[in-house]
Amino acid sequence: MTLFDPEPLAPTPAGPGSESAGPGPESAGPPAGAVRLRLVVAYDGKDFRGFASQPGQRTVAGELSRAISTFAGHPLAHLVCAGRTDAGVHASGQVVHLDVAPGLDLGALQKAVNSMLAPDIVVRCVDAAPEGFDARHSAKSRRYRYLVLESPFPDPLLSGLVWTVKGPLDLRAMSAAADALVGEHDFRAFCRRAPGADPGDKITRVVLDARWSLEHPDEPELDSSSRLLRFDVEALSFCHQMVRSIVGVLVDVGRGKRPASDVHWLLTSGDRSLACEPAPANGLCLVGVRY
Repeated sequence: MTLFDPEPLAPTPAGPGSESAGPGPESAGPPAGAVRLRLVVAYDGKDFRGFASQPGQRTVAGELSRAISTFAGHPLAHLVCAGRTDAGVHASGQVVHLDVAPGLDLGALQKAVNSMLAPDIVVRCVDAAPEGFDARHSAKSRRYRYLVLESPFPDPLLSGLVWTVKGPLDLRAMSAAADALVGEHDFRAFCRRAPGADPGDKITRVVLDARWSLEHPDEPELDSSSRLLRFDVEALSFCHQMVRSIVGVLVDVGRGKRPASDVHWLLTSGDRSLACEPAPANGLCLVGVRY
């Protein structure tokens, strides 16, 4: 399997998996003899209403479609991502596929799109997709990262990338609570359900890894009273607001508002009303997709 990750930046040889439940972008029919491309995309989500196209809203898919269509000289047949991120959520390793007319210079395409969209959106690499490749349905897992700044005051240089929590936070308790997430569970308590969905229907997801760590624990720029905490979670797929809801609960555990055993209790309850509000969107980043 291949993990499309923010490092290295060079192209890597050749089911629903998002935090969002928004609709996909509108598209035209594919051009004759269309060629499927695979892109690894990074973006700062703060000024976007999520990834998926929405009428009258600035979205990542909308901006990418506009820029690529301008270079290619025709409307895109479709633009599909590995994980539809919500408003305010970032990505450093989002994977996208799209169909274009044959004969495009891929290096020139990348350069042109980045000149139109950077620094808000950057195409980190672009190549011809393998036969049958689908950015969403071919993905084996997605990996998200959430950053929490434990500090008595915000850091203006990190404010758009972290959730600032005064603390103190018990990292050991948060790590113990995260262990209960690994495996196949009903995540109804941690997901925003689609309108009209039956609340009795389980929302089963398989989490492969969930862990807390110190991000740059010896970072000299951080005040001695501050710590940058990193939560990494990888799953076959995610439901709407799943990671942010999990982080909200785990931070409550770190604050001493909940015991670590509450995560297991919430998973078995299937009751979202028993969980807290999701963590803010700005701390979340889609960092890699495994194929």
